Amino acid sequence: MAPTPANDLTHRVIGCALEVHYHLGPGLLESIYEECLCRELVRTGIAFTRQRPLPVVFKGEDIDCMLRLDLVVENSLVVELKAVARLHPVHEAQLLTYLRLSEIRLGLLINFNEVPLSHGIRRRRI
Repeated sequence: MAPTPANDLTHRVIGCALEVHYHLGPGLLESIYEECLCRELVRTGIAFTRQRPLPVVFKGEDIDCMLRLDLVVENSLVVELKAVARLHPVHEAQLLTYLRLSEIRLGLLINFNEVPLSHGIRRRRI
């Protein structure tokens, strides 16, 4: 069975994250992993937006605050990056809320402080 475009995209992004983790290892700031992952995405030809603003609307009214999505890949995948000792349910809740508010159906949560990195990757779909 051929992979779906969504599965192919998440696979490619995870491959880029694994490459970053292989070269840097755990223990750095989230901003460093974000910068390096962006460079790897560019190197592999994957289109993305970094720190995309996400307005908050409450009961039809724009709220004077703005969320920022770490990465939006090919307008169809939200990537939330972490560099924490371990992922907690609140991190997954954050990703799910970002998906709901952005109306993007697929997300990856990647914690670069996990060894191996695969233990720190969560794929969610709404």
